[in-house]
Amino acid sequence: MRDLHEMASCLDPLQRPLRDLRISVSDRCNLRCAYCMPGEAFGRGFVFLQHAELLSFEEIIRVARQCIALGARKIRLTGGEPLLRHGIERLVEMLAGLCNNDNEKPVELAMTSNGLLLAKKARALKDAGLMRLNVSLDALNETIFQRMSGSNNASPQTVLEGIAAAESVGLTPIKVNAVIKRGVNESEILPLARHFRHSGIILRFIEYMDVGTTNGWRLDEVVTSREILARIDNEYPLMPIESHAPNEVAERWAFQDGAGEIGVISSVTQAFCHTCSRLRLSTDGKLYTCLFATEGTDLRALLRAPSGDDTALRQRIASTWQNRSDRYSQLRHEMTEALPEKIEMSYIGG
Repeated sequence: MRDLHEMASCLDPLQRPLRDLRISVSDRCNLRCAYCMPGEAFGRGFVFLQHAELLSFEEIIRVARQCIALGARKIRLTGGEPLLRHGIERLVEMLAGLCNNDNEKPVELAMTSNGLLLAKKARALKDAGLMRLNVSLDALNETIFQRMSGSNNASPQTVLEGIAAAESVGLTPIKVNAVIKRGVNESEILPLARHFRHSGIILRFIEYMDVGTTNGWRLDEVVTSREILARIDNEYPLMPIESHAPNEVAERWAFQDGAGEIGVISSVTQAFCHTCSRLRLSTDGKLYTCLFATEGTDLRALLRAPSGDDTALRQRIASTWQNRSDRYSQLRHEMTEALPEKIEMSYIGG
């Protein structure tokens, strides 16, 4: 077995390094967004994972430690809605301990949330060691927000209050993610851009994707990044700016008047598979090498084996990555019809 220094250059057959680990800590959510957990499929009769099926915090830490040894430099907690996981602050604290121990190449610890519970949790998350936060917000108009979120009880104001709470405790810079679906919320593009100008918050628009099999995705419902940028540029002129890193998925644009920046994630029209460095750990301990995966590699049995062998765990993770050939978004139009059912985004995180 090679030592950890050698393993830190873990590459897949397309020479993509492992750099990002996304950890889904809950398959449950308090919204039913049409593009992720549509209410028709995830209604009252839906059976979620039982507690014993979930990875424990200690098991998650074991996986994260080995992924860091293999080159991961960013960990993001997702779901479902991660703030629904009981004791999430404790997991953040445990992961922050791992991140802070690597002084040479510190690991970034981030979270993606729908923001509904953020006002109550922001201070505890910051104190536990969370570094960065992405918040999903698809509309400011309450009617459109409720249509997109599949909830008549949720309000965009609650999300905005959560964002304000996160800012007040220093969980910055905050990124706000908006999925745009034609015929539903494209009218919110300019109001969102207008609201977050001069705020210091980075607004990112995401093309509606064919993740999973329950959202009824159609290509004609995709509002392309080019369309989004054109709408904004017509009112607030934009200029392109350089990306922070080679594997960054968002294309960055700045307002020419200095009012901040926006991003667009063009996973349908401008695939970025060639730079993808993400590995995903599901709530019940399976590894997925693509957001559009059809199957994963089970780690839970290995984690719960009597031997508790971390060397074998590291080998399994490395082998999974080294045999990875995923580039679904690049091949989407020629292979979509032939694919079996894809894993739902709520199961492995967006």
